Amino acid sequence: MPDDSTPAPPKSPASTLAVPGGRGARLARLGWMATGIAGGMVAEGARQLAQGNRPKLSDLLLTPGNARRVADQLAKLRGAAMKVGQLVSMESGDLLPPALAEILGRLRSDARAMPKAQVKGVLDAQWGKGWEKRFTHFSYTPMAAASIGQVHRAQTKDGRDLAIKIQYPGVVESIDSDVDNVAALFRMSGLMPKEMDIKPLLRDAKRQLHDEADYLREAGYLSRYGELLADAPDYALPQLHADLTTARVLAMSVVGGVPIETLADAPQDERDRVMTLLFALLLRELFEFRLVQTDPNFANYRFDTDTRQLILLDFGATRPYKASMANEFRRLMKGAMAGDRAMMDTAAMAIGYYDATTQDHHRQTILDMGELAIEPFTLEGPYDFGTSDVLPRLRARGIELGLDRDFWQLPPSDAMLLQRKFGGLYLLAIRLKARVDLQKLAQTRLRAPHLVPAQRQ
Repeated sequence: MPDDSTPAPPKSPASTLAVPGGRGARLARLGWMATGIAGGMVAEGARQLAQGNRPKLSDLLLTPGNARRVADQLAKLRGAAMKVGQLVSMESGDLLPPALAEILGRLRSDARAMPKAQVKGVLDAQWGKGWEKRFTHFSYTPMAAASIGQVHRAQTKDGRDLAIKIQYPGVVESIDSDVDNVAALFRMSGLMPKEMDIKPLLRDAKRQLHDEADYLREAGYLSRYGELLADAPDYALPQLHADLTTARVLAMSVVGGVPIETLADAPQDERDRVMTLLFALLLRELFEFRLVQTDPNFANYRFDTDTRQLILLDFGATRPYKASMANEFRRLMKGAMAGDRAMMDTAAMAIGYYDATTQDHHRQTILDMGELAIEPFTLEGPYDFGTSDVLPRLRARGIELGLDRDFWQLPPSDAMLLQRKFGGLYLLAIRLKARVDLQKLAQTRLRAPHLVPAQRQ
């Protein structure tokens, strides 16, 4: 599920724009967006009539121009409003017309940076006046800007080289209203398919945003992952600097490395090794740690070409999983790998993919999708993602089921986030054309669980 870990380095100082902090200012910008959509409808209607056409209302609403208006205003709002647009583009991209999905997809990397005065205002509020005296250098030009905040490079007088993540003002206070207002606007504008029941998605978006906006929470998970992976030198994480961390500012050591996608040109064995590390980590997270960083965005991973370490970034979307939920996913995977549909059915119902009232053909469709999703784990030897068509096949079945008006039941948010994480790793493995022996990895992790203490979660 895409977010604060989707950085977009500003192109120039001109790309800065103050974040509207007050509810009135944010609501006004949404009103301007609605006005723009209405104006776009009138213009498109006049154009169609002049050509002798009789357009339908949906044709006037669902235009690239209207989608651009939505994407542009949400990018200016940032915060929860931008996050909803990101989630919609990810969760409903296959149901939206291609042009609209592409334009809304800009929101995953189209944040605008705060101007210097607003950055200073946030830091004055969090660190107190005169905070500059603690630094020999503080760059007001961010290294990255995204939906919740932006990251700045700084050097302290005691010699620390830091990455300072600063939250946009007003984000926390506007989360619930932004989510509701944007969803309502999407409905009214026709940019959201009527067939899509997004109430569960919105509830999860609010919860996820409140979690991600709590930088003290993220700081705790960053430290926790450092402890959990102390026995795994192949992974590297930033070091937390608690003395400069608050609920709205997160201070970490600067990490190097190259973007994970650049490994597409690396030797085959290096690509295979990196993806093996990522899949092994996800299985440990779910079945051993019961703590999963659920955001699969590529920007959350970098690679150190000198040490060959996989660098893990951004723990705002981390979520603890109950032992019972982890055990049911273990049973679901074991059932799929063994071809045991009865075992899969029991696990799927326990997880919440369906209930006792669900029609049998819908249950069988969901089990088919489960088998397809776990297919890379069922084959002996390295699975070649470079030739895989598992995601298009899975997407086609998902659209088919999603458009069935007799069945519209979204799984619990924990399950949806886990699906998104697995899908994100599949997508990265496909991008890198990696070959990974997933069956071997799974056989190790699907045995009797070895659990770490959960009290820190």
